[in-house]
Amino acid sequence: MDEAPHEMAEEAEHAEQSKGNNKKIALLIAILALCLAVSETLSKNAQTTTLGQNIEAANLWAFFQGKTARMTTVIAQADAMETMIALTADAEAKKVLQARVERWRKEAARYDDEPGDGRKQLSERAKAAEEKRDLAEAKHHNYELGSAAFQIAIVLASAAIITGMSALALGALSLGAVGIALAAVGLLVPAALHFL
Repeated sequence: MDEAPHEMAEEAEHAEQSKGNNKKIALLIAILALCLAVSETLSKNAQTTTLGQNIEAANLWAFFQGKTARMTTVIAQADAMETMIALTADAEAKKVLQARVERWRKEAARYDDEPGDGRKQLSERAKAAEEKRDLAEAKHHNYELGSAAFQIAIVLASAAIITGMSALALGALSLGAVGIALAAVGLLVPAALHFL
């Protein structure tokens, strides 16, 4: 008969300990959910940046191609007119044609190198947009992996409450740390995983 009160005391102690563990795991789930929300927000921001920079790069390359087509046309006309100059005997006509050739050559040079909108400048700007796009894409990739780790950790922690298995809680804690590490890599050195 003495065992019954003792067993009841053990059960009460076990229930109290289990309740305390469940509170700790619930707090872990709340922290993991917060980390997941931050990681998802960063991921969406990086994804939006990726799309925006990709559009900017495409627009700049299209502008570059337009300038190239105009420059090629002007150069071809100047070359053709130089042939006409060689075949023209009239000195005054040669002078007029030569002035036009020089104007076209200057225009072609301007298409190639003009502050802000020359082919060289457009190419540099497009490459810079591509670099920003690639960096944002690397960040997005890291944040998505971090989010996946947080989601799995939340599932494991929830299962730990139901089953009482501390190994699941430790797994959740470990995956949470992995998620934090991945999010930190995305924030600080996003291209690091691309070297692996």
